[in-house]
Amino acid sequence: MSTGPLQARTLVELLRQQGHGPFTGVPCSFLGPVISCLEAEHPQEYVIAANEGEAVALAAGAVLAGRRPVVILQNSGLGNTVNPLTSLCHTLRLPVLLLVTWRGRPGRPDEPQHELMGRITQDMLTSMGVRNEVLPDDPALLAERLDVAAEHMDTTGLPFAFIVPKGAVAPYEAPAAAPVPAAGSQLMKRAEAIGHIVSAMDPDTLLVATTGKTARELEHDWDRPQNLYVVGSMGCASSVALGVALHTPDRRVAVLDGDGAALMRLEAMATIGRHADTDLCHLLLDNESYESTGGQPTASAGVDFAAIAAACGYRATHDVRDAGALRAAVLRAQQDGGAHLVRVRIASGSDPNLGRPALAPPASAARFKEAIAR
Repeated sequence: MSTGPLQARTLVELLRQQGHGPFTGVPCSFLGPVISCLEAEHPQEYVIAANEGEAVALAAGAVLAGRRPVVILQNSGLGNTVNPLTSLCHTLRLPVLLLVTWRGRPGRPDEPQHELMGRITQDMLTSMGVRNEVLPDDPALLAERLDVAAEHMDTTGLPFAFIVPKGAVAPYEAPAAAPVPAAGSQLMKRAEAIGHIVSAMDPDTLLVATTGKTARELEHDWDRPQNLYVVGSMGCASSVALGVALHTPDRRVAVLDGDGAALMRLEAMATIGRHADTDLCHLLLDNESYESTGGQPTASAGVDFAAIAAACGYRATHDVRDAGALRAAVLRAQQDGGAHLVRVRIASGSDPNLGRPALAPPASAARFKEAIAR
């Protein structure tokens, strides 16, 4: 019997009472309250992962160490888990418990990038040998199903997944804490930084924007045929931009990336560096958070992206915090050519009324191809 959405604390405590933990993964807004609860009440039990495949591998290591880990992920990230679930967990019989959100659930309106994965989520898990069922919203029933999941994992050595629909978990209200001055309050917000970037670069530059609020803000404020709005495929925008740059040697190319996206596909920087003569300006907008899913922290605070880019072979790197330095870095990158990384330290926050992209993804791609051909 449905009792309404689960409280995040209830879900976390039920899992912990039955011996589950640590928790690791990549945020989704459907499970954002769970991550917020873990960060506030059990921070030592939550490990930030850069991508979902890494989270599964971290969990596999925890199983070897005698723990019963939980991996949190959006179903759009299931593709990143295929290899570690099938060739690591299945092969070594290392059972992990998955909480997989159900974006794009058939019959429920959602963003276009979730339509296909939403339709195949259950079949995909089943095909990988992962027993799965929808997360119950009744605490007593959930406790029973957790027992079933534990018995399955203990008996078979295989993972088990609970699929989490939209609204299954209620918003989390953190315990009151003493006010702390906002870090980075003097930094630009992303929309302002994007404005300085677009106005400083050559108007004919081909500009690829990563998924989430970056693409949405670029379209809202600076729409142009030379823009490509990558929707979904988090972490792939820089590789898409490199692919464009390699085959349009007479055009300047830039990519608006994010810290969470860059960390998810950090290997892209190695490939960009290998092709450092290619004219690609890699603009990494870093607010140290997954803002689109609720502001959960990324691991970027401890990462020196400029040093990584230099080690990978980028021609030049820049680490900027203000509008003047940002505009100068963009001008320098376009003047000198080659692969440049510009890390832009920004503050979190966006217009609460920011809409979804008005241009359908296939139309965005078609328009971009036409702009290249001209």
